[in-house]
Amino acid sequence: MLLDFHSEIYSWIRGGIFVLFIYHLLIFFQNKSKLYLYYSLYLLAVTIYLLQHVVYKTIYQDLYLYINFSIQFLAFAAYISFARELLDTRSHLIKWDRYFEIATTALLILAPIFVIIQMVLGYEYQEKAFTIISPIISLFTIASYVVIYKKIKDNSAFYFIIASVLYVLLANVSFVEVFTGKTFFTDLGVQPMFFVYLGTILQCVIFSVIIGFIIKRIEQKSKNAEIRLAVKLKEMEELKMTALQSQMNPHFLFNSLNSINNFVLKNEIEKASDYITKFSKLIRVILNSSSSPTSTLSEELGILSLYVKLEQMRVNGGFDYIVNIDPKLNLENIKVPPLFLQPFIENAIWHGIMKKEGEKIIELTIKEDNGKVLFIIKDNGVGIDKVKAQTHVMSEKRKFFGAKATENRIRILYQNQGVHIETKDISSETETGTKVLISFPLK
Repeated sequence: MLLDFHSEIYSWIRGGIFVLFIYHLLIFFQNKSKLYLYYSLYLLAVTIYLLQHVVYKTIYQDLYLYINFSIQFLAFAAYISFARELLDTRSHLIKWDRYFEIATTALLILAPIFVIIQMVLGYEYQEKAFTIISPIISLFTIASYVVIYKKIKDNSAFYFIIASVLYVLLANVSFVEVFTGKTFFTDLGVQPMFFVYLGTILQCVIFSVIIGFIIKRIEQKSKNAEIRLAVKLKEMEELKMTALQSQMNPHFLFNSLNSINNFVLKNEIEKASDYITKFSKLIRVILNSSSSPTSTLSEELGILSLYVKLEQMRVNGGFDYIVNIDPKLNLENIKVPPLFLQPFIENAIWHGIMKKEGEKIIELTIKEDNGKVLFIIKDNGVGIDKVKAQTHVMSEKRKFFGAKATENRIRILYQNQGVHIETKDISSETETGTKVLISFPLK
């Protein structure tokens, strides 16, 4: 079986190498990586070289007198180019990579020269020329393996050398035919070229495995880069939220300190003391929550309750604050930006009910709505349309800064997916007021 080049084992090896050529060529067309191009060209050259034993005693036999050595040079040129891409010698072996480039050029020049030698002088002179050149190639190859082994500390380089040396050793077993004659092998029931076949297929399998590992490594690096990018984006979002929150807090603190100042100026000592007590408690809670970009809805409502009590002291005649919560909601599991409701309640107080005579009511309703949590802030103030008409000519800086900043924080937290914020005037002939609707995914 090992004496006949038409037997199954030789056919399987040639077919396997050709399939690898097709496979890596198709990958090259997909991603345009030179690694696959050079490897597929190497496989094609090896396939053509091995086919010479199949076309023996056919019309194509004479063709191999012209291309036998040339195809080996082309195969070796593709092999060097493949190694340069696989091992990234341009980065790891800057000086030696220049020698690889020179060797590739020399091999590409030798390929047509040997065809010319066959045309002018004949096959015998090709053999003589190859006998002179092959030791140079062998010495260069051995030196290259030593340099790669010493300079590139990578598993890919190690297995590349193993595969290459394995092929060289087995190919040299076949080369023994020059000294012993072909009968030495045929008496053992094997063709001398069998060892070239065996070395070639083993080398190609190892090379393919190395490429597979490299692809896996690239994919892993890509995944790690995506994870790092996601983490950085999240950190950026949290920084944006923190920045917006840090802008909101001074806005609220200024108003509260101004109220304390008014109590003192009016000599309302008890009110000032009570206000300061509630204010200090609120500040403690705000400071505790400021270390995190999110808090639970339960914590948010607790802070909001303290804030409303302070505002009820500031507003003449006070106001009613009604909270309706859907019992199906788990407030501990709903994450929200700290103080995200406070600016909307503040607007309802100071731009709505503050300018209204008589009964003043602010109602907060929280419920589930089609997989979302819905907040409805309703007041019976003068209505937002009237407020906008009164503030139309004022500076842009005075336009409900806190509510706008909070809207941005909510959109950042939920990546603007499923976030809906709407403010509308609900005034009619019989009543006035404003309603704010805030909804986002229920997580």
